[in-house]
Amino acid sequence: MKEHNWRLPDGVEEVLPPGARALELLRRRVLDLFDAWGYEYVVPPMIEYLDALLVGSGSDLELQTFRMVDQLSGRMLGIRADMTSQAARIDAHSLRTDATQRLCYAGTVVHANPQGILESRVPLMAGAEIYGAAGLDADAEVIVLMIEALRLAGIEHPVIELGHVGIFRAIAADAGCEPALESALFEALQRKSQPDLEDQLNDSHLDDRHRELFTALPDLLGSIGVLARARKLLRGLSEAQRAIDELEQLAGAIKDRGIDQELRYDLCELTGYGYHAGIVFAAYSADFGRAIARGGRYDAIGEAFGRARPATGFDLDLRRLPAGPTRARHAVWAPALDGHPDGQRSALWQTMTQLRAEGERVIGALAANETAADDCDRELVWRDGKWRLEGLSPGADDGT
Repeated sequence: MKEHNWRLPDGVEEVLPPGARALELLRRRVLDLFDAWGYEYVVPPMIEYLDALLVGSGSDLELQTFRMVDQLSGRMLGIRADMTSQAARIDAHSLRTDATQRLCYAGTVVHANPQGILESRVPLMAGAEIYGAAGLDADAEVIVLMIEALRLAGIEHPVIELGHVGIFRAIAADAGCEPALESALFEALQRKSQPDLEDQLNDSHLDDRHRELFTALPDLLGSIGVLARARKLLRGLSEAQRAIDELEQLAGAIKDRGIDQELRYDLCELTGYGYHAGIVFAAYSADFGRAIARGGRYDAIGEAFGRARPATGFDLDLRRLPAGPTRARHAVWAPALDGHPDGQRSALWQTMTQLRAEGERVIGALAANETAADDCDRELVWRDGKWRLEGLSPGADDGT
């Protein structure tokens, strides 16, 4: 046996009791929430053809995707690093409809590199998507649903940050940026790297006006007053003004749904995997250094599957969220079936089955001399002609 062959790769963890059960219960609660809102559950495959997984995405998702050659077809396969494109493919083909469609999912994705210090490379993502609805009501719905999902994890007052990719796109179009420069500026702003941004602008042909606009984007961060500053700064750019209008209207739609969370604005919010094309949003909490959930509108992604549809949604990593308090678990200890008369064995098994059906956790001994499990606080005892549930006595025998 090789030394240390039991170790897991860096950034890859297993989840053990009792945390594993708490995580699974959180996953179930989140999926039940999605179901209550009318979202249909789908289970996309862990691997797909690489070109399908990377459709409409930026270079960051490509770098995060493990790849391999399919020995059956010879084509490149990828292990999913994100599930949004999979849901879009399902909407476009597997569940094709012209009506509004709500889909949700929960599953592990695999990242080639951790997204931050001490971050897992195997996050457990849960998400919800709406297809076929172009209006801001759809964006408001998924944002409110995201807030409700975070509340299930005990995050009662997340800070919601709103942005709009259209503002960056409007400046780039007005400046006449060629695709390579636009992509480089997008990535610099996505990383919020002022030095990289300045380097790209200094090497460009852009005039002072547009350099000023790109340089100002990282500072357009804060409360509602940011939008007034942005209107003044971006005067004459009609598409940027329209994006600001949408942000104001979206804030109103969120408030109309009874949400009183703090809303902030980051007009340089471009994080994600490059497929967002309109409203973007993220949720933050003081207990976490990075966004705990994020999403946005990605209307163009379905075009690569031959069917462009309005689309908006969000996802969150359940493993990063507090799963909630783990209640002490109690169980019933049942003696081994062997060593009892036929009638007692049959009655014992029926009693164990009935208790499990009633929601009890029943652990059955596999040998007559086996001791009760640590979490057992009661035991089944044969007394007065039937199996009875009694408090577990330390060192007690099987009750016969």
